[in-house]
Amino acid sequence: MTRDDIITLPNSHLRQRSKKIGIITPDIKELAASMIAATLDWEDSRAHELGVALAAIQVDFALRIMVVRNNFEDKDDRSFNVFLNPEITKKEGEIIEDLEGCLSVPDIYGKVKRYSKIRFKALTPTGQEIRAGAEGFLARIIQHEIDHMNGTVFIDHIKDIPDVFYRLNDKGELESLNYESDIKNNSILW
Repeated sequence: MTRDDIITLPNSHLRQRSKKIGIITPDIKELAASMIAATLDWEDSRAHELGVALAAIQVDFALRIMVVRNNFEDKDDRSFNVFLNPEITKKEGEIIEDLEGCLSVPDIYGKVKRYSKIRFKALTPTGQEIRAGAEGFLARIIQHEIDHMNGTVFIDHIKDIPDVFYRLNDKGELESLNYESDIKNNSILW
């Protein structure tokens, strides 16, 4: 897969709920590897952005799979973890508003409120159940990707709220967008 396989809004498939994986087949493992390849291809096409995660629904497979980059600080580390059937088991900590972007919402960023800490469980590609905690940026990413599996896109958390949308310019800087004129009236996202 390549970046061209990543579907974007307003594609209605992004609003589908993903199905749990019952049996981990070679096709499931291949899909996860293809998702990593698509994320890295997307990243390679972007001068100022890092591909940190992807849910299977973003490549038009309604399955509960997400790939998450291991190291957000080092663009040269191109390794990912694969989580099957991930589920948040506890949300804790503060609710923090911060910027989010999405490979399925090109060039648009928005301020989203998320829990600062979570606990989650998932299966590895070998079928081993893991239970882990995440905080900060990793907690935000996991909440974002699980939202995708439930048919929710980050902008759904911030509809009709002015002054929370941004666009990345050619210099890699965020420019504020006006909700009424740039987003709502032009149907950029819906």
